[in-house]
Amino acid sequence: MDRLLSTEEAARRLGVKVPTLYAYVSRGLLASQRDPRGRGSLFDLADIEALAARSRGGRQTATRLATVTTAVTRLDPERGPLYRGRPAVELAANEDFEHVAELLWGSQEKGEWRAPPLGPCPLALPADRMRWAIVACAASDPLRSDVRPASVTRTARRIVAALTEVVGPSPAGEPEEATVAERLSARLAPLAGTVPAAAVNAALVLMADHELATSTLAVRVAASVRADPYDACLAGLATLAGPLHGGASRQVYELLVMAERDGAARALDQVLRETGRLPGFGHTVYKDGDPRFPALLSLAEPLLGEKRRALLCEIMALARAHDVPRANCDLALGALAWGTGMPPDSGHTLFAVARTAGWAAHYLEELGERPLRFRVRAVYSE
Repeated sequence: MDRLLSTEEAARRLGVKVPTLYAYVSRGLLASQRDPRGRGSLFDLADIEALAARSRGGRQTATRLATVTTAVTRLDPERGPLYRGRPAVELAANEDFEHVAELLWGSQEKGEWRAPPLGPCPLALPADRMRWAIVACAASDPLRSDVRPASVTRTARRIVAALTEVVGPSPAGEPEEATVAERLSARLAPLAGTVPAAAVNAALVLMADHELATSTLAVRVAASVRADPYDACLAGLATLAGPLHGGASRQVYELLVMAERDGAARALDQVLRETGRLPGFGHTVYKDGDPRFPALLSLAEPLLGEKRRALLCEIMALARAHDVPRANCDLALGALAWGTGMPPDSGHTLFAVARTAGWAAHYLEELGERPLRFRVRAVYSE
């Protein structure tokens, strides 16, 4: 089946503006077809790739960055991420995380989501325990280099289960058939039932993938040199650890704690003075607001209590009054952790478990590309 690109995606692939793209059509260099959704035109991927090759004389250019074509996730500025064409916001309301992961992988196999025996977990921060869990999983897998699709998806299930396992002690009487969201809810909540599994599941689904986020690119780079899935996942976790990526919800949590103690205006001013930006606000793709934010906030708000809901609304109103970009999913994720008494780094924990599903999908896709395609050259300067 032919792959079709939207007008914006085709222009980005060619490195031109949309009017230039349509100029190519008028000159007969490209064919287009009307988008049945009434959103411009569609272009055949093969035609776009052929024109891109002709534009550089059919030569491979050593200094040119690789272009990543993916069928996993498309970012729609209005609807948010689309997983294999299905809106993540709708999936978060209707499907378990496990089903969404299988959708991202294109997997027909319904395997078990169980971790191997990991042994005693070290007394360390959750992020460190997660890295340890992946190393322990890899050490117990005698065929860790098997990268057939079914083997990769089995490995991904093991990793997700292991990451979940080390979040906290297993509660007494946890049923064997408990979902990933139910297991995480029981481990992150200080009191049983504090965090409904539905809210945790929605967070997992909404964070499962986001096209070529930096951690996902790190996983694809690891896959391009044919690192095994465990090592590729470690590359993703290392990149996710940065405060500007997976750590953003922790910064939101700290902002909310400060606002509760000192007042919204004082907290926002202090954070702006120290960092020059407000965590949980603004997004490079969603200029009119991150569609994932209201989807998760609608589940988080009822858990906050009246005073905390009012404080969150005050923060958003103050930001809006000063033309701060609109809220993103990190604000909702941080508010969920803050408002329910989960540990401050719970947003990062949920993000890491969720994004493992997307990483596995991109890992599988990257195996179909030529190896080492991300090798770029530097311009040396003394």
